[in-house]
Amino acid sequence: MNPDFDFSPARPLIDWPKSQRMDIVGVLTDIDDTLTEQGLLMPQALSALQALRQSGIEVMAVTGRPAGWSEPFALQWPLRGIIAENGAVALWRNASGGLSKDWLQTAAERRTNARRLQEAARDVLAQMPWARLATDSAGRETDIAIDHSEYAQLDAAEIGRVVALLKGHGLTVTVSSIHINAWVGLHDKWAGACWAVRSWLGRDLKAEVGRWVYIGDSANDQAMFRHCPHSIAVSNIAPYWGQLHHFPAYVTAGQRGFGFAEMVQALLDVK
Repeated sequence: MNPDFDFSPARPLIDWPKSQRMDIVGVLTDIDDTLTEQGLLMPQALSALQALRQSGIEVMAVTGRPAGWSEPFALQWPLRGIIAENGAVALWRNASGGLSKDWLQTAAERRTNARRLQEAARDVLAQMPWARLATDSAGRETDIAIDHSEYAQLDAAEIGRVVALLKGHGLTVTVSSIHINAWVGLHDKWAGACWAVRSWLGRDLKAEVGRWVYIGDSANDQAMFRHCPHSIAVSNIAPYWGQLHHFPAYVTAGQRGFGFAEMVQALLDVK
């Protein structure tokens, strides 16, 4: 945790009581800038994911990234699966080793919503011609994304303008560490996580949320911070702290994959 930054009301991860860590059965994690750096899975995060699998603790990723981008990682990484597009698409490695996929929305709903989303995207690009769609847009099935920090740069005022334009089209909008995401519907990372835990494990996340951990890094993790008592942020969340309305319970000392590995070690220390 950055000693020069005030992360209140969150507390340092070292304050997380052992008695609470002992009951944890699953980890839900963001991907970008939580497991990765500049889009690449950090070796510290990979080792920590492998350690979780070996310990028997379930681990699932919940991301704003598109289904197409997530497909290879759902097959390669030691995860139960990935919930992509902020809760709308679930991807997992099936018993035969291939990829399985499911959606919160029907095919007809996705087709109808796609027209609204493309209209909204055209409006943003017409009014802000210097803005850019995210480079992973071709793999998106249920949302759109405007790049603000990955390959294109928008300042805080410009991000706010994009958010307002998208909300003007009746879309749900959230801002991650790299993209502004927008979609049709009220689902979010929390709804997607509940759906996936029920589908993959036959468990009720809402009923047993006190036995799960969530870790993330930006404003689009707020739904998870709000619902999960054991919510954690990696310390590179600092630039987004002022945008939060729902805060994590704890903040790691390390950034990105180092912070994720720190959280995993805290769990494994009591197993």
